[in-house]
Amino acid sequence: MSRRNDGTLDRRVAVAALLRDPGDLLVVTGLGSTSYDAGATGDRPLNFYLWGAMGGAAMIGLGLALAQPSRRVLVITGDGEMLMGLGALASIAAVRPPNLAIAVLDNGRFGETGQQASHTALGTDLAAVAAACGWPATCTVADMPAVAALAPRLRREALFAVVRISPAEVPRHLPPRDGARLASRFREALNVTPN
Repeated sequence: MSRRNDGTLDRRVAVAALLRDPGDLLVVTGLGSTSYDAGATGDRPLNFYLWGAMGGAAMIGLGLALAQPSRRVLVITGDGEMLMGLGALASIAAVRPPNLAIAVLDNGRFGETGQQASHTALGTDLAAVAAACGWPATCTVADMPAVAALAPRLRREALFAVVRISPAEVPRHLPPRDGARLASRFREALNVTPN
């Protein structure tokens, strides 16, 4: 049984609201659209864009949260990327890092491969999956007042949030794509030297 995507939010506007005044927030973005949107909001050394690691954003976020326990980590990714790394939800819930939050932009599509319907358009509820894995707090938001209320929660809670966005295409804004450069500037911003 299919259910239609009821998301109407402009993803670029939603991400801009989530990342307004980021301060020292560490931001990890999944492959594709979330990287475009975070970059459009404002490229910064504390943004770590994943360009070729589909399914890995949540686990990168977990590693950062464990390595930097005094820093807040926010993973912003899409439903397709999160579905590919679904096991990460159980691993993160088992560890329960208090400084990690995940926001999934859910348009019910695999946007990077041709807009095919994702599992969330076919009935998978990612917030319910995260809750079943043991996440202490989950939510789903679908309008801008709720997104505005979500932004501060993502900076203080171990929260898994689904943001229902429109499947409409948004013009691409490409932040830096050089993986070595991104890793180097991220380490420098954290004042961490490579081994």
